[in-house]
Amino acid sequence: MKFEEDGLEPGEKYSLFGSILTFGAMIGAITIGPIADFIGRKWAMRISSAFCVAGWLAIYFAETPDKSVFVLLQKGALALDIGRLATGYGMGAFSYVVPVFIAEIAPKNLRGGLTTLNQVMICTGVSVSFIIGTVITWRALALSGIIPCAIVLLGLFLIPESPRWLAKVGKEKEFESALQKLRGKDFDISQEAAEIQVYCVITLQDYIDTLQRLPKAKVLDLFQRRYLRSVTIGVGLMVCQQLGGINGICFYVTSIFEAAGFPSNLGTIIYACIQVSASGLVLGCMLTAISFFLKVHELALEASPILAVTGILVYIGSFSIGMGAVPWVVMSEIFPINIKGVAGGLATLVNWFIAWLVSYTYNYLMSWSSYGTFILYGAINALAIVFIVKVVPETKGRTLEEIQAAINA
Repeated sequence: MKFEEDGLEPGEKYSLFGSILTFGAMIGAITIGPIADFIGRKWAMRISSAFCVAGWLAIYFAETPDKSVFVLLQKGALALDIGRLATGYGMGAFSYVVPVFIAEIAPKNLRGGLTTLNQVMICTGVSVSFIIGTVITWRALALSGIIPCAIVLLGLFLIPESPRWLAKVGKEKEFESALQKLRGKDFDISQEAAEIQVYCVITLQDYIDTLQRLPKAKVLDLFQRRYLRSVTIGVGLMVCQQLGGINGICFYVTSIFEAAGFPSNLGTIIYACIQVSASGLVLGCMLTAISFFLKVHELALEASPILAVTGILVYIGSFSIGMGAVPWVVMSEIFPINIKGVAGGLATLVNWFIAWLVSYTYNYLMSWSSYGTFILYGAINALAIVFIVKVVPETKGRTLEEIQAAINA
């Protein structure tokens, strides 16, 4: 993108560049569901890793004599755009296939905890990146992004494929072998194998045959009455997660601290450390809104920076242990296996589309009203609480088949 030729202002440049990643993620969300259904969960993760590696390399090798990525951005470096798009594709693909894979391999008593742990690891990785980014160059930071991708690629050789996916494609022997490997060689898997059959109350082979006879799901099929509730829950949670402002805050956290008068490097490091704990999305937005309100009206100027940083830290901590994890946990549980690829892809697409919308509009909203922006985010998060209380069911302690049968009855 050649921003200067396009006549874009600096804020527009960074809004557009910041949102490129979410474009890639939307493409990943659309395509990875059918890919994971066709070639398996493990190969889908390999493809996701490959895109991330390619993206980080493109960013690393972007040509510029200057050490600043922002100067390179202003010059319109195509390599940066391609790299950000490719890493976005990998992130979008991972955000669907990893929670699904975890939900399909985990025992029912550990499923929610392990899927939540995935979100904790994401937050931890982001935290480490924020901290490392304050002490190394952006090129070195891009190169370091390849390390976790390499670990994933190697680690996939050590774990079995999803037993439920193997059952779906009719590989009965591989299904039993994978389930046995996951539970341990001395563990009796007969009861769990039977629970997988309960969804249709038939023998395993009949279950496999039935799944194979089901027509391949299309997007329009998701709006049939029997699937409508699960789709509403899955998509609704993704909208609630992203529309509350998380990507606007994450992408521009440094500028938020600077605008509020707080040292940006110190604020970024504290922000990174707090990602793995705390509570209160609405409270965090309201504290930040009050901070900007005081600054705009020149009231209690000494308190404004402290309120801003407190609000952001409370917000991101709450997100990490709540809305950051819950939508992905629920999405991995509620869709029947014959529509899981299409429905999960739709939910992930909506997630990344809203992420793009929020990250792109953040600067415009802040120009309109700094405190109004966070009041808006707070109101949306309050509505999200109502949606969760009224619509989202409890899934703890139930098998995937029991959850899906109850929701889609």
